[in-house]
Amino acid sequence: MLIIPALDIINKKLVRLSQGKYDTVRKYNISPLEQAKIYDRLGFEWIHIVDLIGSKKGKINTVKILEEIKKNTGLKIEFGGGIRTQNDVLVLSAVGLDMMIIGSLSIINKPEFESLVKKIGADKIIVAVDVMDYYVKIKGWTQNSNVHVYSHIEYCKNLGIENFLCTDIKTDGMFAGPNLELYKNILSEFSDIKLTASGGVRNVEDVNKLNSMPLRGVVIGKAIYENKIDLKELARFVM
Repeated sequence: MLIIPALDIINKKLVRLSQGKYDTVRKYNISPLEQAKIYDRLGFEWIHIVDLIGSKKGKINTVKILEEIKKNTGLKIEFGGGIRTQNDVLVLSAVGLDMMIIGSLSIINKPEFESLVKKIGADKIIVAVDVMDYYVKIKGWTQNSNVHVYSHIEYCKNLGIENFLCTDIKTDGMFAGPNLELYKNILSEFSDIKLTASGGVRNVEDVNKLNSMPLRGVVIGKAIYENKIDLKELARFVM
């Protein structure tokens, strides 16, 4: 299982939210690039970057930061937040991103989403299914879609997509522990997908529980920045 540290960015600053609520923003006194360099030195393979303003407003604001991280580290980047058009994909491809995370577009504009899948290939896309009680939320978790997570995964699978990122919004940033039942149920329904878990991880014990499941990986953010998990201890999972 991949351990994927998260970098959430607002106005070039490293931040974390609680349950995706923008009025709970907490800023950290280290630049995204310097934090990425720490992950690189410790041997992490992937990093998870989200442009929170881009996610909410549909316009990417972090291209220069992505370029800096790609230029100055050996990390593979999965990025989401504001990917809405073919031009967005062209810009991000030029940066050299390894995976693109697409959430809202796959629900609000299916023709454009399907066109992007054909253009960049289903293997380069991670579909974000950010859920509240099994229903997907969109536009930076600010709107309900009324689409059930199972229905959406099935739709994306029919396009050839295998990679999914599932964040349980209720647990995200709350140190309540990950929603193991949610991930177990999704994997039971779709045993052939590559699922990455996100939300609620508070300690190494939680990581061990997730590691016992057939997951592609787990995204960890706030627990790192609030010193709930020692990074060197977490790095042992990637050695």
